[in-house]
Amino acid sequence: MDNKVESVLNGALGGLKNLVDVDTVIGDPITVNEEITLIPISKVSCGFVSGGSGFGAQPQNEHFGGGAGGCMKVIPLCFLVVRGDNIRMLPISESESGMDKLVDLVPDVIDKIAGYVRNKKEQKEEKEQKEE
Repeated sequence: MDNKVESVLNGALGGLKNLVDVDTVIGDPITVNEEITLIPISKVSCGFVSGGSGFGAQPQNEHFGGGAGGCMKVIPLCFLVVRGDNIRMLPISESESGMDKLVDLVPDVIDKIAGYVRNKKEQKEEKEQKEE
């Protein structure tokens, strides 16, 4: 009977192992264009239950009853946004506050300001070279 219980458990656990792997948590990269790649990140929760019985003190004809079940829940959490050497986390949340949105925008604002300053500096250097 021990082998039968073990067989039920191994079958159920083997099925769950096939469903849950690293590709479930960190998804396959999604190429948006040549510059941007998205990598989905998820939270995975699993549940498992099993049981068995031998029906009587001295079973005849190897009586056995058993069962197993499991469930899996996948919740998307965020995307990693890869743009060149810049990596940013884009959370997936329906109840995102204004402050959260503002914090998410800060890297883009800094990039735009840095680009503006760099552009102005280059224009100034070009103007100075033309005057010489």
